[in-house]
Amino acid sequence: MAAIRDFTATRRNLPHWQNPGAAYFLTWRAIKSVILEPVDRSLVLNAIRHWDSIRWKVFVAVVMPDHVHVLAHLLPIESDNGDYWNLSDLLKSVKGFSSNAINRRLGRNGALWQDETFDRIIRDDDEFEEKWSYIRNNAVKAELANSPEEYPWLFESAGE
Repeated sequence: MAAIRDFTATRRNLPHWQNPGAAYFLTWRAIKSVILEPVDRSLVLNAIRHWDSIRWKVFVAVVMPDHVHVLAHLLPIESDNGDYWNLSDLLKSVKGFSSNAINRRLGRNGALWQDETFDRIIRDDDEFEEKWSYIRNNAVKAELANSPEEYPWLFESAGE
């Protein structure tokens, strides 16, 4: 897995910025024909949490029937050279693992997730709190739960 040390910017259809140590608001969507079943949502949430406190710190995440939101920041690689985990590689791991596992369960092949992820670097505490609240309340807004705590595919860390 590649590492980053300095700010980088790339572009496909969307711009993608990586800033070592920054917090990110991330969104990725399933392809149009896919609705994630409850067992699949659990699998995706577990894939997100697999690297928690290892390669990224996940503050809050929600897996919806057709998309995912995560608020996290990349962690430094345990070395003296100041490198951080590469966001693109980390997302490829989470999306690839979950896609393969869900496809295997369904006996199908092909894409599960849209190719690109929307990523935004969080700029201040107000934006951090706004994105946390947005993610936390996503299932309530979509009328999938009466409160955030009732939605099984919401993860919130104990603190910042």
